[in-house]
Amino acid sequence: MSNRDLVVLGTASQAPTRTRNHNGYFLRWDDEGLLFDPGEGTQRQMLFAGVTAHQVTRVCVTHFHGDHCLGLPGVLQRMALDRVTGTVEVAYPASGADIFDRIRKLSLFHDTLSLRERPVPEAGGVLADGPAFRLEARPLSHRVPAVGYRLSEPDGIRMLPAELAARGITGPDIGRLQRDGMIEQNGSRFHLADVSVPRRGQKFAFIMDTRLCDAAFELAADADLLVCESTFADADAGLAEDYGHLTAGQAGRIAAAAGARRLVLTHFSQRYADAALPQLLRDAAAVYDGDIVLAAGLDRIAVPPR
Repeated sequence: MSNRDLVVLGTASQAPTRTRNHNGYFLRWDDEGLLFDPGEGTQRQMLFAGVTAHQVTRVCVTHFHGDHCLGLPGVLQRMALDRVTGTVEVAYPASGADIFDRIRKLSLFHDTLSLRERPVPEAGGVLADGPAFRLEARPLSHRVPAVGYRLSEPDGIRMLPAELAARGITGPDIGRLQRDGMIEQNGSRFHLADVSVPRRGQKFAFIMDTRLCDAAFELAADADLLVCESTFADADAGLAEDYGHLTAGQAGRIAAAAGARRLVLTHFSQRYADAALPQLLRDAAAVYDGDIVLAAGLDRIAVPPR
């Protein structure tokens, strides 16, 4: 399987703790590297995690609260310092375009970066749609404009070696069959469907700061890896609603309804000491019986292979 995993750079919410850095998540997806919500300290956490500036090809910001974006100035300046030459796409809610402009120009540096800004309109939209994946954003329900992100690989096929061998199809003929869908060989006609089975593309969803809303379930649909904020324990559901956040149980509810394969809980309120975090795991597990990961800084979490 391709090189696809999530590197957790931080799991704190509004305020960091002695053991939890601010937000930051790096998704390695084949040749692409997507940096989500770089909060304060992200540049240093990247060093600890072995993530280089050259690996970042896209930056996706869900909203402009500080714990989700104040690490971006340092990351951008590090990219310039390390002479990143490729064009880096930066997605963010379009209503915050002026904020992003100030972030980029926050201090003096020799700005050699080639950035392509991708402001997300209020209704959301598709940010990339190529042969490798489709990246889209949808608006969430927070106290400020916020979006979630979904990355989906196109469906494909898996060749069956035994069926190919039984028909004597080898070498370049396999590629021709994949390209044309049919080949004629030794007086026989073989179709691609005879020697392959469908392979569903992998999906990744990233949901931060939001109340329960339809978009959260839509983003998470059939996700192989779902990263979801779980700022509060279920016992503090009132606070979650007031501040525009999810409880761990609500994150589990999204994962269960969406059919997600692996749920990553993160973005924990500073009100919970590390010893209290297992309660959030129990809250999610009460409604979701899939694979749950309680994220910790510098974790590497694989996208489940198919």
